[in-house]
Amino acid sequence: MPLRETIRRILETEAAEKAIVAIIVANAIVLGLETYPSAQARLGPLLVALDHIFLGFFTIEIVARIYAHGPHFFRGAWNLFDFAVVAIAWLPATGPFSVLRALRVLRVLRLITTVPSIRRVVNGLLQAIPGVGSIMLLLFLVFYVFSVMATMLYGADFPEWFGSLERSAYTLFQIMTLESWSMGIVRPVMEKHPYAWAFFVPFILVTSFTVLNLFIGIIVNAMQAEHEAELRAEHEERSREIHMLLEEIHALRTEVRRLAACRPETADRDPDAPA
Repeated sequence: MPLRETIRRILETEAAEKAIVAIIVANAIVLGLETYPSAQARLGPLLVALDHIFLGFFTIEIVARIYAHGPHFFRGAWNLFDFAVVAIAWLPATGPFSVLRALRVLRVLRLITTVPSIRRVVNGLLQAIPGVGSIMLLLFLVFYVFSVMATMLYGADFPEWFGSLERSAYTLFQIMTLESWSMGIVRPVMEKHPYAWAFFVPFILVTSFTVLNLFIGIIVNAMQAEHEAELRAEHEERSREIHMLLEEIHALRTEVRRLAACRPETADRDPDAPA
C-alpha cells in the first residue's frame, strides 16, 4: 500500500479523530490558564512549552493531511479553515504583531471541523445566510421607520434616549432585547406621553416576537435541510456499495455457470485415456 494512502487511512480512523479532539481541548485549557496571572507565575515556562508542543502537533497533522490528499486538500473549505488557523499561529507575535498572539485561541475552533455534529450545525447556519440576510434587511427597515418616528415623537422630551436617529435606534434595540424596557424606558416616557404604549408595544411585537422568530425558523429549516442532505448522501453511498456488490455477485454467478458448463465435458472423458 502506498505511503500516502496509509497516512490518509490513519488520519481518518476514529482513534486519530479522538486524539485530535483531545489535543484541541487540552490546548484550549492551556490557553485559558495563560490568562490567569497566578498560573503564569507558577507554570509560565510549562504553559509556553505545551503551547509550542501543541502547535507542532497541529502543524505535523496539517502537513500529513496535505501530503495524504495532495492538491485536493485545498479544495475543501474546512481544510482551508484548518490551514489558516494553524498558519496564523506561526506568524510573529512580537512588536506590531503582538495582537496576533491572541489569535492562537482560534485553534479551539478546529473542534468545528473535527466533531461532525458541530460541523453540521455550522453548515446549517451557513446555508441560512441568504434567508437571514433578507430578515436582516426587513429588520433594518423596521428599525429605521420606528427610529425616525421615535425621534420625532419623543426626542424633545427625552434627548438622552431619542435625541437623534442613532440614539433612537440604540434605545429601540435595547427595547427589542427586552432589557429594562418597561421600567427603564417606556414607563418614564408614558409619564409625559400616556399613549406611548401604542408605539412601543407594536414595535416589540413586530421585532421580538415576529422577526426574531423568523430567524429561528430559517435556521431550523436550514439545519433540517443539511441533515436531509447528509441522509441522502449516505443513502446514495449505500446504493453505490450495493450496486457494486450486485455486480460482483453477477460476475461470480457468470463465472460459476461457465465452469459448470465446462465440467460435463471433462467428466465424459475416460480417466484412463491418454491426454
